[in-house]
Amino acid sequence: MEIPVYSMQGKVVKNLSVSESVFGVPMNDAVVHQALVALQANARQGTSSTKTRSEVAGSTKKLFRQKGTGEARAGSAKSNLRPGGGIVFGPKPRDYSKGLPKKVRQLAIRCLLSDKAASGGLKVIDAISLDPPKTRDMASALAALECTTSTMVATAGVDNNVILSARNLAGVKTTPADLLNVVDLLKYDKLVLTEEALQVVEKIWGDRSS
Repeated sequence: MEIPVYSMQGKVVKNLSVSESVFGVPMNDAVVHQALVALQANARQGTSSTKTRSEVAGSTKKLFRQKGTGEARAGSAKSNLRPGGGIVFGPKPRDYSKGLPKKVRQLAIRCLLSDKAASGGLKVIDAISLDPPKTRDMASALAALECTTSTMVATAGVDNNVILSARNLAGVKTTPADLLNVVDLLKYDKLVLTEEALQVVEKIWGDRSS
C-alpha cells in the first residue's frame, strides 16, 4: 500500500510504499485490549501497604474491666474497630505484572498502526527541521498537517530540537519510534512519523518470516 509523505508546509511531496504487514492488518479488539491491560498492570508499583492489628504500635492492656461499665467487652486499643487500630484486609505489597507473549504485543501495535493509517490518523513527514528549536515552527508544521491536538510525534531517535519545540504544546507528545506502545497509540488521535521513523517502525514490527 502507498501513503503520502508531507513536507513541513503540509504539501504532499511524494507517495511512499509501506508494508502491508504493519499498516494493513485488520483490527483485533481482543488482542489490543489484552495488551492494554497487561501494559497498565505492569506499570503499577504495588507498594501500597497497611498495618493489621498485630502490626499497629500500641498498648496491649485491656482498656477497662470486663463487667460493670456498660461498655462492650473491649480488650485492645489496636482493634480494627477503633481509631488508630489495624486495617481489615488492607492492601499489602504485591506484584501486579502480567505476562504477554511477544507476538501478541507486536500484533496489538500493528493493529493500531493499521487503524491509524486507515482512518487518516497517520501522517508521514519527510523530515522535521527545527534548528534552533522553536515552538512556533512546530505548531505551524502540525497545523499544516491538521494535527493540532491529541498528537504524538515519533522520530527515529531522540531529537532534542523536536522535544524542545513541542514540549509546551498542549496535547502533543514526542517519542522515539522504537518506544511506541499501545497506551499512547490509543490515547492520541493522530500519529506523525518522520520518514526515518517510518523505517524504524517497519524494521521493528515488520514481517520477518520472509
